[in-house]
Amino acid sequence: MFVSFARVAFPAYASLKTVALALLGATLALWVKLPLPWFTGPLIVVAGVSMSGIRLRAVPYAREAGQWIIGFALGLYFTPEIVRLVVRLAPWIVIAVVFVMLLGLAGAWVLKRLSQETATTCFFAAAIGGAAEMASQAERHGGRVDRVVAAHSLRIMLVALVVPFALQSWGVQGSDPYTPAASSFDLAGFAVLVAATGGGAAVLTRYDVPNAFMLGPLLTTAAITAGGFAWSSMPTPALNVGQLLIGIALGTRFAPEFFRAAPRYLAAVALISIGYLAASALFGMWIAQVAGLVTATSVLATTPGGIGEMAITAKVLKLGAPIVTAFHAIRLALVVLIIGALFRGLRWIQHRGGT
Repeated sequence: MFVSFARVAFPAYASLKTVALALLGATLALWVKLPLPWFTGPLIVVAGVSMSGIRLRAVPYAREAGQWIIGFALGLYFTPEIVRLVVRLAPWIVIAVVFVMLLGLAGAWVLKRLSQETATTCFFAAAIGGAAEMASQAERHGGRVDRVVAAHSLRIMLVALVVPFALQSWGVQGSDPYTPAASSFDLAGFAVLVAATGGGAAVLTRYDVPNAFMLGPLLTTAAITAGGFAWSSMPTPALNVGQLLIGIALGTRFAPEFFRAAPRYLAAVALISIGYLAASALFGMWIAQVAGLVTATSVLATTPGGIGEMAITAKVLKLGAPIVTAFHAIRLALVVLIIGALFRGLRWIQHRGGT
């Protein structure tokens, strides 16, 4: 009986230790006034402690829960006026998707030259898509899953840390604010939205849709809000919990052996990620001019980061949260749909050229 109890209690205790460190990180970040303190603080502390050699247990379903909260909150911005704006921006969103696909191809070419990994591994490691989806595609086509996951984890962490600090240093916070449809909290309305968004996440999970716990709640609350309903706002403490959970989920991916496993490869990934950031910033500035967007919003919308991390940044810094969310959500969906066919097409061309 004691052994059975220990098997249950020890993982719970280990996860509580991770949460305690994340809370410490958030407290320190608030104290020194870091950008996005409930996200960057936990991420920095949890990743730092984990890489120091102290084993931290991941909190079960932390990323899913965090994405649910963030998707729920972002969907409340999609009023009928915002939906019309997103439709107007659709051509520019498609152009942004083409840009990230080309950027990924350039990154794969550079990564292959610098790391000597296989072309398949480099292709899916350099693609600007979700880590899980790209790893799945890599496995299907014979690439190294561990290398692909490591590359995406490092890229997302670098972007998640660099972008908020850069935006804050440029003083652009609050330059493109949007207001959620509901301005007050209503317990009954909130309970209905929780049930509805849970159903949305469950449906997308059932059909293996990428980032289902982000997109399901986002689409559900967006549809309700676009219909003219404003049942409840998202309480600030709940939003803070969502940020903390995503910070934990990303921070616990890193361990001492993470960088020892393939230092040359990861150094190349880091270099390419910085290149992505620079190229995306220039592209975002151009999109801002031609599409009539605020520059900071456009740059954040085209940044090569994860949808959850970039959406949090947009919401907390008040930088066009619904626009940034729409760009990243559509980019994620289209990249996942296109990437496999693009890889097969390029491999067919290569084989034809070799015959």
